[in-house]
Amino acid sequence: MTPRDIPVRTLADAPTTLAELTGDAVTLVVNVASRCGLTPQYAGLVRLQQRFGERGFTVVGVPCNQFAGQEPGSSEQIQDFCVTTYGVDFPLLEKLDVNGDDRHPLYTSLVETPDASGDAGDVQWNFEKFLLDRDGAVVARFRPRVEPEDPSVIEAIEKTIGQN
Repeated sequence: MTPRDIPVRTLADAPTTLAELTGDAVTLVVNVASRCGLTPQYAGLVRLQQRFGERGFTVVGVPCNQFAGQEPGSSEQIQDFCVTTYGVDFPLLEKLDVNGDDRHPLYTSLVETPDASGDAGDVQWNFEKFLLDRDGAVVARFRPRVEPEDPSVIEAIEKTIGQN
């Protein structure tokens, strides 16, 4: 089973999987928050979606309230904030735990992947990014301070899209 096959729920509370939600798209899974110093990264994520969406790529946002309570809102509040503030048009999942005893199985799978420094394990903060290929394998991990449009992210997306 790959991360694409793990049951999740959309922000609208519909059961799904990443495979059902994104088809065979290369996917960037990002834990997000509305009240974080890194929240402006939403703008870069939207631009990635616009830039690569037609080539078989999608961002999937995963709201998380585990880091200093920076995503306290309801599903409706999160959706409204994302759409009205940043024009988010990529899928959003329900609010999940990405670390700890209640870590969602999706993140149990994702955090096994090391970052560019070779470090795996817990998500460090909001806006940590995991790039999945079309088969669901995690091919890259980017820590929170790596901006969505950082050359390393763009290169990894281009390479992964090009392999399929």
